[in-house]
Amino acid sequence: MNIVDATQSGLPAGDTPMIKLVIESMKEEDVEMNGCVCVFCCREDFLIYGIVQSFHMQVFLAIAWFISKYELVRCLGISRLKLRCGNVMRTHVKDIYQRKFPGSKDRDFERPFHIAIQDKNAKSKFHSPLKLALVILLFGNLLALLYSQNVCHRNHVSHAVPLWIWSGLDSRYISHLDIDWDEIAKVIGTMSDENEVQEIGLLNFNKNEINHWKQLIPDAEHIVLQLDYVEKNVTWDTLYPEWIDEEQEEEVPICPYFPKIDMPRKRLDLIAVKLPCRDDVNWSRDVARLHLQLTTAELAAASKGYHPLHLLFVTKCFPIPNLFTCKELVLHQGNAWLYKPNLNVLRDKTQLPVGSCELALPFKPKEHGYSGNVYREAYATILHSADVYVCGAIAAAQSIRMAGSTRDLVILVDETISGYHRSGLEAAGWKVREIQRIRNPKAEKDAYNEWNYSKFRLWQLTDYNKIIFIDADMLILRNIDFLFSMPEISATGNDATLFNSGVMVVEPSNCTYQLLMDHIDKIVSYNGGDQGYLNEIFTWWHRIPKHMNFLKHFWDRDDEEEKQIKTGLFGAEPPILYVVHYLGQKPWLCFRDYDCNWNVDILQEFASDVAHWRWWQVHDSMSELLQQFCLLKTTHKAQLQWDRMQAQKANYTDGHWEIKIRDRRLKRCIDNYCSWKNMLKHWGEENSTENEFVHRPRVP
Repeated sequence: MNIVDATQSGLPAGDTPMIKLVIESMKEEDVEMNGCVCVFCCREDFLIYGIVQSFHMQVFLAIAWFISKYELVRCLGISRLKLRCGNVMRTHVKDIYQRKFPGSKDRDFERPFHIAIQDKNAKSKFHSPLKLALVILLFGNLLALLYSQNVCHRNHVSHAVPLWIWSGLDSRYISHLDIDWDEIAKVIGTMSDENEVQEIGLLNFNKNEINHWKQLIPDAEHIVLQLDYVEKNVTWDTLYPEWIDEEQEEEVPICPYFPKIDMPRKRLDLIAVKLPCRDDVNWSRDVARLHLQLTTAELAAASKGYHPLHLLFVTKCFPIPNLFTCKELVLHQGNAWLYKPNLNVLRDKTQLPVGSCELALPFKPKEHGYSGNVYREAYATILHSADVYVCGAIAAAQSIRMAGSTRDLVILVDETISGYHRSGLEAAGWKVREIQRIRNPKAEKDAYNEWNYSKFRLWQLTDYNKIIFIDADMLILRNIDFLFSMPEISATGNDATLFNSGVMVVEPSNCTYQLLMDHIDKIVSYNGGDQGYLNEIFTWWHRIPKHMNFLKHFWDRDDEEEKQIKTGLFGAEPPILYVVHYLGQKPWLCFRDYDCNWNVDILQEFASDVAHWRWWQVHDSMSELLQQFCLLKTTHKAQLQWDRMQAQKANYTDGHWEIKIRDRRLKRCIDNYCSWKNMLKHWGEENSTENEFVHRPRVP
């Protein structure tokens, strides 16, 4: 059964509902409509009846056929006419009389204009004069249609109008924002004379707002753009699943369908869009809001040539910052955001999956197909508040060079990183830049996350177009320069709908940095750290294969086969993984003999001797000078030995605590106090052995 349901759409609350027109299952011998359904969309002051008796239905359909034949999609007096073509639809007239509208009562169906319809055998009150008037009315409107083509051509609806607009509004797409039209006028006024607005595309505005647009710019042609809704079963979780079958072993990941807009035949100067913005913490994870913005990007990307195009978003919440970048923001005033996008860049972005439900990069990418701008791209990391990661950063730099990359290496450090440690970083190839730390306003004093918002300083590296950020506890096993071709933010998945910021593509911009800082007191990080905060800002991110940020972690749910697969990946030669992310206790803070995560019950999920050995291979390739920055403090030696003793007491079955320590660093002392054995006797007591280094190798 095919049904065409004509109801109001885009009208503000309080407007008189439109009559429903239902056409269904017609017999072969009855009138056909040439594959088209004709729907009259009327305002409260001009209404057209819906269902009539057999003779009049045939007259009505004949007129509809004539209209559809010539595709007269124009004004119908003070009403509007819509056409939608599909499969040939036939209507059985007997069924029409028996039809009851959903939600209506048998005799009290409410509509502003009611024509009683009775059974054929009943005594009819639908007399001949009224029939004649009805026929005259229909033909009169046909003549009005033909006449109005020249009258109404300045303000019309896009060529093909989707069915959804007649089936009622979807609350997900509704914005209750009251538009400040003086504000809109000021923003439009900033567009130069040479970019005079002649064609305006309007998306997601209601009838009254469309009329305001016509009054605001009366000489322009206003094209009302219509868009099918995304299915209601599509949620943010389906767009950003925690896991997808990247290797396509059992299925090919496919994102949910986002309906596309019918491209207008006119070349647009301005696309104006009204975006919903929910009043809750998840306002940025809104399917309808994403759909409208991606549709706007596709409309803009379809613009041909070098014709200037502006985008205007009307919303109280900022648009997607890595789709419509602040560098392209012409003016932001109140709830109006005017952009002049780079259409070439936007065309590339519209080719990306709508979410992380598909890989934005093939599982096996072409490693040598990207050249890029070597001088405007760099790897970057950051050290703040402690020097414990200096050795890790040195090893990371070594691994990048061993993988074959020649891009710049930039490391951001704060004042707590000493000149001695900076000299080691420079010797490893890092370009050291000092930054001022950024405090996390929601962190407690001296907490681990107190200063981790310092990562936002990455966006101030504006002498580079692209940055691949890597954590200092990583090894690069294969060249990942091709990631410079990816947009911001490209990263691997983490928990739920979130990305892992350990490896991510960043496009430095001072205004993006300012965006991050402007909301630092308002936005709450899910984990209290920088990764959680960035996930609230950049909710539209692009999934890269997990092999490009492979976590050294064995889940509780991993069976033995899965553990063996992971272990094999860590040790594969030549490498299969691109990047290994060392979670738990870091390799340089363990004895080299085995992974010290085995010694602590809650850390055993991060233990892998094979991955541990892989890191030490890179360490051994470094010069002796650089290796000295990985020596152990006396207190740390005591801590490692203490953990071994506790593992022995607990009689851990893995037996690593039985392995004899041959690490030469055990006998190398860099502190004023060197007896870790004496320290161990008083372990847990307050002491003052955390002294400054005595041994400081000179760096040429």
